[in-house]
Amino acid sequence: MKLRILLTAVFLLALSLLFQEKAQTAGGELMQEKRPLTAEEERVILHRGTEMPFTGKFLKHKEKGTYICRRCGAALYRSEHKFDSECGWPAFDDEIAGAVKRNPDPDGRRVEIVCAACNGHLGHVFTGEGLTEKNLRHCVNSVSLDFIPAESKKNAEAIFAAGCFWGVEHLMKQAPGVKATQVGYAGGHLENPDYRSVCSGTTGHLEVIRVEFDETVTSFETLAKLFFEIHDFSQTDGQGPDIGEQYLSAIFYADEAQKATAEKLISQLKSMGHRVATTLRPATKFWPAEDYHQNYYSKTGKAPYCHIRRKIF
Repeated sequence: MKLRILLTAVFLLALSLLFQEKAQTAGGELMQEKRPLTAEEERVILHRGTEMPFTGKFLKHKEKGTYICRRCGAALYRSEHKFDSECGWPAFDDEIAGAVKRNPDPDGRRVEIVCAACNGHLGHVFTGEGLTEKNLRHCVNSVSLDFIPAESKKNAEAIFAAGCFWGVEHLMKQAPGVKATQVGYAGGHLENPDYRSVCSGTTGHLEVIRVEFDETVTSFETLAKLFFEIHDFSQTDGQGPDIGEQYLSAIFYADEAQKATAEKLISQLKSMGHRVATTLRPATKFWPAEDYHQNYYSKTGKAPYCHIRRKIF
C-alpha cells in the first residue's frame, strides 16, 4: 500500500507540473492575492503547482491547533484531522465545514481542492484508499498553509474515586496547582443521586472528587500519582473500613491523553509488584454531593481516618 501511494505521488507530481500553466479555477482566474507570497508560494497557490514530496514544513507537524490558508488566512483544517499517510505531503481526513471547495482538475482524472474563501490552490482529494476510518485524504501542499497553535489551556479537570470522598478531597485540595475541588457521585445509572441512595449500593455510582487544576502549575499525571499514593488501590471491595461499590477505586478519564497517562502509571505500579484494582472509566455526568459533604474536614476540624499519603513514585 505504501509503495503504491508513493508511486502515485510521483506520478501526480509530474501531472501537476504538466498542467501547471493552465491554472484557472472553474469560475475563471484566481482572486487577487490578499497576502504577500513568495515566488514558490505563487507557483503553488496561484498557478496550481506542487511542492516536492517530503519537503514541506507541515509534513510531520503534530502541534495542536488550526491550519489556515496561506493566502487569505481562512481556517481550513484542525490538527485532529491530520494523519500520516506517508505520501510525501500533509494529509487530512476531514476539513472545517465549508472551508474547502472541490473542482474537477484539468488533468481530467483528479479532484482539485481550493480554499473556498479565496480559491487558492491547496492540493487534491482522494477517496477509497482505506487509510483512515473516514476513507478520505486531502493531499495538501505545505506552502498553501499557515498554522495557528491552540491556546494552551490553563485550567483542566480530573475525576477520581478513592473511597470516602472526605479524605480524598482533604489531601487533593492541598496539592500545588489545584484551583478547586468538589465531591460528588459518578459512574452510575440513577439520575440526581443523593448520599442515601448511593450508600444503598444499588445505583452504580461511586463517591468521587472533581479536581480543577492549573496546567501551568501541575499536570494530570502529577495528580494521578497523588491519587494512587493516598489510598489502597489494591483493595477490591471498598477502601479501608468503608465497604461497598461506592468506595471502589477508579479514574474517570476526560480524554484519551488522561487514559494513556493512567494506563502508564498502572503499568509502572504493576512492574513494582503492586496489585492494582483501580478501574479506568470514561468520564460520565458528575453529580455534586450535598453541601455538608463539601470540604468536610475543613468544616469539622477532624482528620481523615483512612487516607494517608505514602510515597510510591
